[in-house]
Amino acid sequence: MIARIWHGKTKMEDYETYTEFIIKTAIPDYEKTPGFVKLSFLKSIKNNEGHFLLITYWENWKVIKNFAGENIEKAKYYPEDEQFLLEFEENVEHFEVFA
Repeated sequence: MIARIWHGKTKMEDYETYTEFIIKTAIPDYEKTPGFVKLSFLKSIKNNEGHFLLITYWENWKVIKNFAGENIEKAKYYPEDEQFLLEFEENVEHFEVFA
């Protein structure tokens, strides 16, 4: 199993609205993807900004490629993210889950 980790941040006034967007749009999208195993979506407030950390778990590298595209290191964004995110981190991190 492979873990894929993404980070994003919002203004404080967008913190709860972005949370709702994630619940209504992003999570169902991940869940319907073949080879998706599970996710943890974490949020916190730091330095007066909303921080979001997404850890998704996938069956294998091929499944991630089917989800993310040829360049699996590149972060995948929704068009709506432009309304909320303060910056667009270009890459995600991957880790093999061993325990």
